[in-house]
Formats: sequence, C-alpha cells, structure tokens
Amino acid sequence: MSSEHDELAHEQDYVGMLYARLDQMREQASGTLGGVRGAAAGTRQYLVERDVAARELGGRVARIDAAEDGLCFGRLDLVDGERYYIGRIGIRDEQADGEPLLLDWRAPASRAFYTATSAAPLGVRRRRHIHTRMRTVVGIDDDALDRGVLDEPDSVGAGSPLVGEAALLASLKRARTGRMRDVVETIQTEQDSVIRDRLAGILVVQGGPGTGKTAVALHRAAYLLYTYRERLARSGVLIVGPNQTFLRYISHVLPALGETSAALLTVGELFPGVRARAFDAPHVAEIKGRTQMAEVIDRAIKNLRRLPEPDEPLEVVVDGVTYRLDRETCEQAQAKALDTEEPHNVARPALVDHILEALVDQAVTRLAEDPFAGLAAEIVEAIEADLREHGLSLDEEGLAEGEDQLLRAVDRAELRRALEQEQPVQAALNWLWPELTPQRLVNELLSAPYLLDEAAPDLSYEERESLRREPGAEWTTSDVPLLDEAADLLGAFNAERAAAELKRRQEIAYAQGVLDIMAGSRSTDLEDPREEIVAVTDIINAEALADMQATADLRTVAERAAADRTWTFGHIIVDEAQELSAMAWRLLLRRCPSRSMTLVGDVAQTGDAAGAGSWSQMLEPLVGERWRAVELTVNYRTPSEIMKLAAKVLARIDPQLRPPHAVRDSGLEPVQEKVTAEELPSRLAEVAREREAALDEGKLAVIVPSSRASELTAAVSAVLPQASYGALPDLDRRIVVLTARQAKGLEFDSVVLADPEAIAADGPRGENDLYVAMTRTTRELTVLTVG
Repeated sequence: MSSEHDELAHEQDYVGMLYARLDQMREQASGTLGGVRGAAAGTRQYLVERDVAARELGGRVARIDAAEDGLCFGRLDLVDGERYYIGRIGIRDEQADGEPLLLDWRAPASRAFYTATSAAPLGVRRRRHIHTRMRTVVGIDDDALDRGVLDEPDSVGAGSPLVGEAALLASLKRARTGRMRDVVETIQTEQDSVIRDRLAGILVVQGGPGTGKTAVALHRAAYLLYTYRERLARSGVLIVGPNQTFLRYISHVLPALGETSAALLTVGELFPGVRARAFDAPHVAEIKGRTQMAEVIDRAIKNLRRLPEPDEPLEVVVDGVTYRLDRETCEQAQAKALDTEEPHNVARPALVDHILEALVDQAVTRLAEDPFAGLAAEIVEAIEADLREHGLSLDEEGLAEGEDQLLRAVDRAELRRALEQEQPVQAALNWLWPELTPQRLVNELLSAPYLLDEAAPDLSYEERESLRREPGAEWTTSDVPLLDEAADLLGAFNAERAAAELKRRQEIAYAQGVLDIMAGSRSTDLEDPREEIVAVTDIINAEALADMQATADLRTVAERAAADRTWTFGHIIVDEAQELSAMAWRLLLRRCPSRSMTLVGDVAQTGDAAGAGSWSQMLEPLVGERWRAVELTVNYRTPSEIMKLAAKVLARIDPQLRPPHAVRDSGLEPVQEKVTAEELPSRLAEVAREREAALDEGKLAVIVPSSRASELTAAVSAVLPQASYGALPDLDRRIVVLTARQAKGLEFDSVVLADPEAIAADGPRGENDLYVAMTRTTRELTVLTVG
C-alpha cells in the first residue's frame, strides 16, 4: 500500500527531473547567449543583428530563471488515465517527440486545474497540489473530484470548496514582504474565469477588499501575453496603477511569471516628457476631471487665433518695407486652414502658405513699381555688379534694360523663403494662428485670467478662480489628461519620431556622400575609359546603404511605448479603475482604439472626487453599452472579524452594497481604543511600537488622516526611526506610515489606524478612504478613536 511518504518520494523524483531539464535549457540558452555576445566584430549591420539576438536570448534566460521558484506546483489525473503536471512554464521532452513534461499554467489543457469541481469534474479524477521549498517537495494535497479517488491508497487530503485550500490558506497566512507575490499556484475558479476571459472588448471586474482583483489583473496580463503573443508582442500591454508606490509593490509579479512586454505607468506618466507627481486639491481635481474641460481646451485654442480689425490691416515691417494684411486676406487664410479639417498645428501650414503668397504678391508688385526703393547705395552697387556678370545693366531710372528681364529674374520661391525667415513675418503668422505645444497651451490657460475666462464661460467664477495657478507651476496628475487632450486637438508632432526622421535623412545624406566618392574614383586610373565596370553605385542606392548601417532600436516594447504618445496598445489594464476621471478615460481610450481593456476596482473604495460613483456612470458616456462586468465575491485576505467592522462603514457609504464573503477567521478581534485629540500623537507612537514588537515577522502599517499626516508621522518616526514615510515610502521597510489614499491596493500583516472619523472627514469621499484603510490587514487591526 502506498503511503504519503512514497507519494512524496515519487513527486520528488519527477520534480527533480524537471529541474534537471530546466538546467539543460538554461545552459543551452546561456551558452548560445555567450557565443553571440563573444562573437568577433563585423559590419555594423552584423553588430545590430547580434545585439537583437542577444536581447532575445537574454529574455529567454530571464524567463527560465523566473521559473526557478515553484517550477511545478500541480498535477491533474484524468479519468482516461492521462496525467499532466502543471507549472510556471512549459517543458517538453526532446527525446520523445516533444511530449509535454510540464504544462504552462496558461495553456488550455491546464485550465481544469483551476476550474474542475466535484459537481463539474471536467474529466479530472484528482487534482494534486505540490508544495515545494526551493527544489524540494515538502508536501502534497489532493482534491478528490471522483468519489472513488478517496478510497485509493495513494490519495492524500480531501476535497474542499476552495481550490487547493491548504495551499491557499498557507499563502494567506504567510508574512507580507513589501512586494506582491504571484498567486499562480492558488488561483480560484472565479478568478480563473476572469483571467481567461476573451481579449476583445472592455471587461469590468468589480471586487471588494481582499478578493484578489489586482492579482487577477496581473495574471490576466500574463495570460493574454501568452495566448495572444504574436499580436500583443508588437503592441504591448499597458498597466495603469494609482501611484508609484503601488506600481513598485506589484512590479515583481509579471517578471516572476516570465513576462516583460508590459508598461507599468501611473496616469501622471502617460504624457511623454512629463512625470507628474503632485496632486491637486480634491475640488480642483474634480473640475479638471470633467469632460467639460475638453471643450474648454478646444475653445482656448480657437480663441488664440486672431484677426485684424476691419479697418486696421495687420502691418508687417521687413527691412523698412511695410506689408499690409487686411482682414479679408486673413479670413481667407484661416478658412483654408479650417478646410483641411486637420488639428490646429497640422492645419497651420495652409494658413502660412496663403499669407506668404499674399506677401510675395505685394513684394513683386513693389519690385515692378520701384525695385530699388529704400535700398542702401552699397546694395544697389552689388546688384549692378551681379547684373553685369549676366550681361545686364541698369538704365538711368534704375531699371534693367528691358523691364521684364529683371522681373523674370525675380524668383518667387526665393522671395517666399526670404520673407518666411524674417522675424516680423513669423510674429504675424503666430499672431494669426500660433504654433502651440500642449505644455504652453495648458500653462497659459491655467495662468492667464483672460484666457480662462474666455474659454470657460460655463464654469462659475469660483471654479475658474480655483483653477488658476502661477505660470510654470509644477504639473499635477490631473493636468496630464489635459495635456493629452491638448496634444490631440493641436496635432502636436511626436518629437522622438521627428528626431528619428531627421537622423535617417542625415544617414541617407552621409551614405550618398560615400557613394559619390566611390563613383568619382572608379574611372580615373582606367587604361581604357570605355571598359564596362560594375560599380557599387550600380547595385545599391543611398537609402539601401543607410539601412545597412542603421542602428536597431533595442528598447523593449514597453520602453518604446512609454516614450511615444501616439503608441496604441493591444490591451490596457487599469487597477483601481474607479479612481479615474472622465478626462483620464478619454486619454486611455486614445491609447487603445480597439477598446480592449480590463478594468478592476471597487466603487465602494472610490476616494477621488473625480472618480466613479458607479461603473455605468463612468463608462456609458464614453463607450455606451459596449462593456461587460463580472464580480469577485470572495474575500481571501481580510479576516471575517475585521470585515464585520468594515461592513458598518460600507453601510454608511451605501446601504445597498454588500461586502465580499470572508473565507477565514483570524481569531483576533479588532482592538479599539479611545483617546483625546491631544493624546493621539503620543499614544499612536506607543501603540505602533507595541505592535511592531509583537509582530514576529511581516509588515506593519500605520494609517493616518491626511489632515494630520505631518504631525502623526513625526510622532511615530520619533519613536520608530526605521519607519518609512513620505510621497514614495519604502515598502521593504518593516514599518511604514501612510495616508489612506497611499494605502490603496496594498496589504500588511498588521495595521494601526489613527482617528478614523478624521479620515472619513478628509474629503468628499472620505468614508470610502476609511473603508480602504480598515481592509488592508491580513491579521490584526488596532483602531485609535478620537473622542
């Protein structure tokens, strides 16, 4: 009769074989990589190809290394006798026609590991969870999906309503590390359904605290990149998080799953060249987040286009000569620009062309009437000298012999180029139709009172006043959607792409010079010039030569996408999606015209004044009914004792809302203590020290109201100087002091919550922030209440 010990030994043998195969794969990839990197230098094109190959091989080695920890974690025994092992990556047997030794968790055949139940076994007799520590198998648990399996001698463990209950609970009880871990071993059925949902369309994942919605979003990214690799490898996946602290917290998950083709950015980083870290006051952010601001920006652009008064033509003085542009000419020029139906900056050349032609007409007329009026004597002498070289001369009246000879000598194109370069002409063009950058437009809009008053008549005086700021003030996260809207309306060119085009033109010119030198030297020493010689210029042109010498762009898809505002992603995942304003959604929809998105969040946790009250309120004005929603209903993280207390806050937010079902008890009731406002700083510091000392391992968070953040943080850090705090707190520290907004999306082993009523009063959605703060812990909660 088989024993658990025998089963452990059997699984150890198999897992050991998998690691041996993994070592072979690593050795092969590393050897090839070393050979590529050590290859002798060749042509520039060869070096480019070598670097591309090295990057691909380096990525392969990184994926193999990422699979080292927890390589194999499951086994499926099917009713037809087949057996499959499930792990982080796929491994095949090279000696047996590529038979699978280990299935990638994302492969279709692996899905039953996460979805099979006793009621719907999906052809599975037994699901085995294999627990490893490094390369050693330390335990196994079986889910019996066939009643007969429990009677078999090699069955270990019993069935459970949770997939891999033992592994799941062990993971939940494990101490936090300051970095989110992947949950590939413990994905539950409702989570797997979301992860493997189709790529197309907008999927909304509503999930309360502890339901694993962030983990689901990241594993969905890994699944999509695996399943639709050819499509998404070129366009990439964008993951948007609420702040940099959160993105650092989740940054290790995708690399651990072997994926690097995702860009992780905040909304404040979605406009290349701007990294907004500051935040507006809630009421200011709410105004900037309205779709109404798109109309304000559009109106501001139009208001910056000017026309002269009917009886006061625009005068342009060039070298003492006055040119006049009447209102009709200027109106015609603007009409030509508008007729292009292009964005502001893209349409501008049509106006420039019309105005320059009008100026050239005036210049030609003036030349015909009195070509040298106003010119200095030395300039006239220089003209006479040039004419003499061409057999022409001036008559007594200053005209060349045959007046039309001189006029034919006037090159309209040259006149136009000369006029266009004159500063007064440029000033006139910019007055009529200014060339604008998004930064200049938004900065002037928010700092010039008259411009905002004219562009935003529908805003109240108080609202306009709250938007005003000093010229050149630091950009805020709420400004970034305004910058992007301005760029879309202006048609701002991509600076990086323009630089690349300029570089290519320079490379082609250089290549042409090389070819000219080679062509010029080929026949000088020939004995018989009539001899037919094939030269390099006969078989290659400058563009082809430039292509051969070009340097490849070795940046990752994520790096290139982050630097290009016009980049369109294959899929976008937004965490804490309920926090985004309507203007931020306009930005994201421009980044993904296919509308392939996954939005995860909880409307009960909306803290931003510009955020969503409901998913339909947020999405229907933008995409109508073209979205679908699912809900995660099980809370794996937060103990039931704490959720009972948090449910009271949820009822205050909305009596119709129901908290997710907590699947575990901690045995620890939340501790509540009353203090006075004066006592709070010292008592908070004392309690934080006590809880830190009592914590064997893991992380402690002290969450404070933003209205007293400086005072309370100073008190805690005086007693616990190792505590991290500030705009970008270090989550690797054992203790961290945060505001409720900073704590969003994070989790800790123990939480000390200071003055919950002050948190609830911090903003228009302070109750939501309090609900967030109370549900960050996986073990224990201490609450210091004032009053």
